[in-house]
Amino acid sequence: MASFKAMIPLALCVCFLVGSVTSQLTSTFYDTTCPNVSSIVQGVVQQALQSDDRAGAKLIRLHFHDCFVDGCDGSVLLEDQTGIVSELGAPGNGGITGFNIVDDIKTAVENVCPGVVSCADILALGSRFAVTLASGQGWTVPLGRRDSRTANLDGARNRLPSPFENLTELQGKFRDVGLDDTTDLVALSGAHTFGRSRCRFFDGRLNTSNPDPTLDSTYADQLRQSCQPGRDTFVNLDPTTPDTFDNNYFTNLQNNRGLLGSDQVLLSTSGAPTVSIVNNFANSPSQFASAFAQSMINMGNLSPLTGSSGEIRSNCRRLN
Repeated sequence: MASFKAMIPLALCVCFLVGSVTSQLTSTFYDTTCPNVSSIVQGVVQQALQSDDRAGAKLIRLHFHDCFVDGCDGSVLLEDQTGIVSELGAPGNGGITGFNIVDDIKTAVENVCPGVVSCADILALGSRFAVTLASGQGWTVPLGRRDSRTANLDGARNRLPSPFENLTELQGKFRDVGLDDTTDLVALSGAHTFGRSRCRFFDGRLNTSNPDPTLDSTYADQLRQSCQPGRDTFVNLDPTTPDTFDNNYFTNLQNNRGLLGSDQVLLSTSGAPTVSIVNNFANSPSQFASAFAQSMINMGNLSPLTGSSGEIRSNCRRLN
């Protein structure tokens, strides 16, 4: 009993520390310092989508890859420079794009509220509007993150989920960053309901002598045709509604039409707890929309820099 009582203040202390970090993020953070930040971000994302159907998916990918390496601190945006070895050299960040969109958002925000809004918060807000402008459901974005003065190439090499990983490996990477390895994993994977993938990330499943048995054969034939120009050819992640944020990603999985191996394993892994969640989301667009919104908030709350930590970069790609 004495040892149990001794643990109580420790537990309270730990809970207080975790809660205090998250509590510093609030949707009203910029209400007095940059009250129009949301509308500014929305306007730039909307403009980007007029010339680039992939703009929204690019922003979500940047936010995801940012948060999985030392938390949501804008580190993924940093280029190589004095004192910084960029995370962009990691295989998981190969071909990642969208920096021009972030630059445009940052410029628009700086013109109105110089030195106030972080690049990390721009990624979080941009991801929300990426979804709503593609007919998806929005969420209230907690704000107040600051930008890191460091990058972590080794972290990016080791922590980013890979399209070639099995379910056990994917679950481990979600647990390692503090996310739920079932609901958060399945919900956030649902972001593949829009955007594109290069053939090199799935063409191993198209081997005619040893085809992936979890890939629909007719769909596989279509993909072989699509990938004929080369391994860097882009193919829609969702063959049904490629530019709409909906739950068709999950009905695709039910039909063995998940593009990436890491998508299909959510359903094809026998006895896995992810199977029932995939089926629930396939049957209920509202369940997926609500779960995705909560999982994006969960991810956005990973280890943010707040208060006087870090900085507010004036150029998202470089330290001040």
